[in-house]
Amino acid sequence: MSTQDNFSNDIDRLAQKRVSRKMGWYIHAFVFIAVNIALAALSAIGDRPAVFAPSLGWALGLFIHGLVVFAFLPGNGLRERMVQRERAYLTAQRDPW
Repeated sequence: MSTQDNFSNDIDRLAQKRVSRKMGWYIHAFVFIAVNIALAALSAIGDRPAVFAPSLGWALGLFIHGLVVFAFLPGNGLRERMVQRERAYLTAQRDPW
């Protein structure tokens, strides 16, 4: 197996891992929306006060999940830009001799 084949396999595995993480967030968001719509409907039908306090905690969890998946994991925008900035800084600081 050549180096190119190993590189392709590594890229495929990384791509599948990233897609799995993003799909996990999309499923999390879909369930969050569906459950909160159902809670709002039950609250409106049953003349009960809205029970949205747990939704606030869940929304915070969804937000943090999104930050981790879309901003801070390797290969995502923010992390990659920070790594490139550090590389440029270190390269500029390196003594050529």
